[in-house]
Amino acid sequence: MGEQQLDQVTSDDLVRVPVSEFRRLLGAKLPAAQKAGAFAALARINVLYMIARAWSGHMGTSFSSLDIMSWLFLNELRDLEKGPDACDIFFSSKGHDAPALYAVLVGLGLLPEDKIDALRRLHGLPGHPHVETPYIQANTGSLGMGVSKAKGMAIANRLVGRPRRIFVLTGDGELQEGQFWESLASAARAGLGEIVVIIDHNKIQSDTWVAQVSDLGDLEAKLRAFGWHVTRCDGHDLRALEATLRSLDRITDRPKAIVADTIKGKGVSFMEGSALEAGELYAYHSGAPTEDEYARGSRELLACAVQTFREAGLGVLATVAGQRPARREPRVTENLLTAYRDALLREGDRHPRLVVLDADLIKDCGLVPFAQKYPDRFVECGIAEQDMVSMACGMARRGALPVAHSFACFLAARPNEQIYNQCSEGSKVVYVGSLAGLLPGGPGHSHQSVRDIAALASVPHLVMAEPCLEAEVHALVEYFIDTARESAYLRLVSVKWPVPFRYPAGQHVRPGRGWIVRDGEDLVVFGYGPWLLSNAWHAAEELERTTEATTRLVNLPWLNRVDPVWLAEAIGRRRAVVALDNHYVRGGQGDMLAAAVAELALDPPASVARLGVTELPECGTNDEVLTHHGLDIASLARAFRGAVERRPSRGISQFV
Repeated sequence: MGEQQLDQVTSDDLVRVPVSEFRRLLGAKLPAAQKAGAFAALARINVLYMIARAWSGHMGTSFSSLDIMSWLFLNELRDLEKGPDACDIFFSSKGHDAPALYAVLVGLGLLPEDKIDALRRLHGLPGHPHVETPYIQANTGSLGMGVSKAKGMAIANRLVGRPRRIFVLTGDGELQEGQFWESLASAARAGLGEIVVIIDHNKIQSDTWVAQVSDLGDLEAKLRAFGWHVTRCDGHDLRALEATLRSLDRITDRPKAIVADTIKGKGVSFMEGSALEAGELYAYHSGAPTEDEYARGSRELLACAVQTFREAGLGVLATVAGQRPARREPRVTENLLTAYRDALLREGDRHPRLVVLDADLIKDCGLVPFAQKYPDRFVECGIAEQDMVSMACGMARRGALPVAHSFACFLAARPNEQIYNQCSEGSKVVYVGSLAGLLPGGPGHSHQSVRDIAALASVPHLVMAEPCLEAEVHALVEYFIDTARESAYLRLVSVKWPVPFRYPAGQHVRPGRGWIVRDGEDLVVFGYGPWLLSNAWHAAEELERTTEATTRLVNLPWLNRVDPVWLAEAIGRRRAVVALDNHYVRGGQGDMLAAAVAELALDPPASVARLGVTELPECGTNDEVLTHHGLDIASLARAFRGAVERRPSRGISQFV
């Protein structure tokens, strides 16, 4: 691509660098630092391409880590050509920078070139790393596990006499995870000198400066105190990185750490975190660039790459045009996070003791307006859910009303013991887990929360609910804050979804009881949440169109409570029952319903079929993921038809 073409990159264009250009670069006789820098410049173009094409991803952290990854793969990892089981080991503990890692692997020919078009697609490249992908050494995305995994790998390698260096990349926000600090001392005690941890110190976590959330202080001194050899360098100066790594070669008796100072969003001027003004939230941690942002960013990256190629004596840089898949047309949707944002602010106005706690997800959890209006009642806890929940526990013991937030996948699992402990004290805390359930499918299984109901359902004095409509969000938030005497877990689907029904006028919140979404005589289906009930509605329409069988569809928002009297009334004369779960089948609401139906001892007995997730969730577009797991409209219609046709006289069945 020549200079005259750069200005022609428009918001409709997608541009990537083909593997043939990476090969030309790799074959050139250039100093190692110059070659790795040029490689990173090409890879940045492809990272932006991949994220733009997928309509989601993590740009800032991918760009800050690309120079480091490029150097490691080109110059440090031995025996790559022998395959992922025989070479030195690299993995990123943070995992958000997966697009950067994929771009490097494709550029080196270690992944097929066509995979560059498959980011966050079914059977493509997962949004966070997964070991099914070649050269991915560990599943990551759940933060803080990297050093612990590296220790295990080092010990296993030693057992079989297989000396391998292990490079682990971490984020600096990730260092708020307690497990990181727990993992350090024993690595030093064991003398695991084959481990090198590189901290991508871009100084910005999801939305804001690390120092404003949980200042790392003298990071080098802290790491040394655990017995590690520590050094520091500019993570974008590859000559400095090379010199730093060579200085570590002589250190063999203890693990090593490099604090690599980097810039989040490096390479695209308006994405670079160094331009962030005080109090401003960082805008490019996750998501995708708009068409205009892509065009501007791509022009900058291409200009840098063209100049780099020219300086390397490689002539004109060839590029390949691509297309960005069209997004669906805007539709009228239910936006539960927006409804929650408004409901929380209203409750904050009414309750001066209400305190909001957040685990580094202020934008994703809809907390910005509350934090701006009530800064003295907003606590940013950072990436530390266990600390957050125990803090909320202490607040509740002293008369405050804490509302604690994180993604459902982390809030239910990481501080599970702390939630149990809080509830055992009889105090009241409201927990709000967003990004709940199977969708969105793009981030992959580390962020698809399909086990949180099972993780929390048995906790005493904790009531759990998932709303399906904006109006139901308001009703449940008001009930949990104003009326409920026990702690509560509000499970929020983050994707917007068109819903073909409305909240009934005069509907009152009553734990364990739901309401009829649509009525029918042949089958009763229980479900919750916006996309699950919406798909069930349309599946019931299809069932009636093709068989004339009609379906009673019931919204039961309560995930661990059911009123047996109400349940018997909801089932009525129907003996074909289907329980739907936005969750694993095992441990979901359907398990509770199946047991409750059995305890009703209906005569004649009812058949209960449970439908939900039965295997590790797949990564892909929402439509791809729903179809794969049998929760799309067509699959549900087939399951409903089977439930009607196979109404046995007794027993519990499960459709898989």
